Amino acid sequence: MNTWDVAKKWKEMCEQGKNLECINELYAENIVSREMPGMPGEIIEGKQNVWNKSKEWLENVEDFHSSSISEPVVAGNFFTAKMGFDCTFKDRGRQQMEEVCVYEVKDGKIASEQYFYSM
Repeated sequence: MNTWDVAKKWKEMCEQGKNLECINELYAENIVSREMPGMPGEIIEGKQNVWNKSKEWLENVEDFHSSSISEPVVAGNFFTAKMGFDCTFKDRGRQQMEEVCVYEVKDGKIASEQYFYSM
């Protein structure tokens, strides 16, 4: 798959709530995931570790009130999208969040992801 194909499939799977399946299908074994500096799990390496991080985040969500994902923008082997969530978390209550996500695609798989958001 080229970058555009990966980006479209990523968006489709995320919109369907298939976040963990998305990691299984689209992520490279040696993926590097970066959160904002100083955040827990600031840098996570490896598909299984990224899957575990995502599963932990999803398990902490008590209720999804709404979510949104913009159309991906592709440039070379990178794509980006804006994601928004309105969630109630088990450990911190209701929270609205927006983030910009940047992904790098190599050999048809997502090789890196980085998230930018206000803290």
